[in-house]
Amino acid sequence: MTNSIVPDPLEPDPLVIVLTGPSGVGKDVLIDRLEALGVPVVRPATMTTRAPRMGEQEAIHHYFVDRETFQRNVEAGELLEHAEVYGNLYGVPRKSVRQALTSGRHVIIRVDVQGAESLRPLLPGALFLSLEPESVEALRHHLEARASESVEQIERRLSIARDEIARARTFCEAVRNIEGDLDATVQAVRDLIAREQGRPDRVR
Repeated sequence: MTNSIVPDPLEPDPLVIVLTGPSGVGKDVLIDRLEALGVPVVRPATMTTRAPRMGEQEAIHHYFVDRETFQRNVEAGELLEHAEVYGNLYGVPRKSVRQALTSGRHVIIRVDVQGAESLRPLLPGALFLSLEPESVEALRHHLEARASESVEQIERRLSIARDEIARARTFCEAVRNIEGDLDATVQAVRDLIAREQGRPDRVR
């Protein structure tokens, strides 16, 4: 049986949250922890042509497709935004976002910085968050622990990460991913959500 959540009319409207940050910074880990702590969030599955990493599930983390299928979705206008990153295609299916919006929970769309920039004019009422590593070395450790990239690929991602962090800071609320204290990072995100919901001029 699937549990449905009926929004409380006395509660503030749920938010659309665009979560960005460099590859390997821990976006999915953060969302997993929010869910585990009972924060009402839902993540629309994005679409990608890359292979699944350990622990990733089809239609939960991503829709894993080949390039031909991805291109068909682009041509059909089924993707809210799309881009090529590190040789793989990524996009946000409209159907995923529509389905998530019916849940009554905060909808967290996790994308790279390029994707977040594309979503800015499309989602003027969204809360844009940028998850940042404590240091480049901390990010290196996360990428190495993932064991899905070569040494050369990791070095390339670290080089690009510096630019991505700087770009995201121009339009996102920065959240530092505190090493060894994920719950503190979660609390920082919860505080930003509460502050955004409390803004009297917030656009729904």
